[in-house]
Amino acid sequence: MGHYHDISRSTAAGTKELRELIPDSYAGFRDMHKAAFTDGALSPAIKELMAVAIAVSDGCEGCIAAHARGAARLGATDDQYAEMLSVTILMNGGPGTIYAPKAWEAFQEFKERYS
Repeated sequence: MGHYHDISRSTAAGTKELRELIPDSYAGFRDMHKAAFTDGALSPAIKELMAVAIAVSDGCEGCIAAHARGAARLGATDDQYAEMLSVTILMNGGPGTIYAPKAWEAFQEFKERYS
């Protein structure tokens, strides 16, 4: 596997424990996630790209990993992903140039699994 697979796994134990302590909060988040990523005017793949852009903007590597995996699983292309990162860099300036390459690396890592 790789670095971003490790990031995804690193939160699993804490998430499981917290999910047991606050199940209603996690159920609500799960339901909101399901509703937000339902196919509609925007495809789930485009929504994953949007989520990566926000994750890059926030500098959240766990979010980058989760949504890069989602984008790869849903068939986002290298061109789509790169263009999204271009806009993300535009909107974030210097910090975007730090986290966009991380997001690219995560996408490439997960894309290998779903290709």
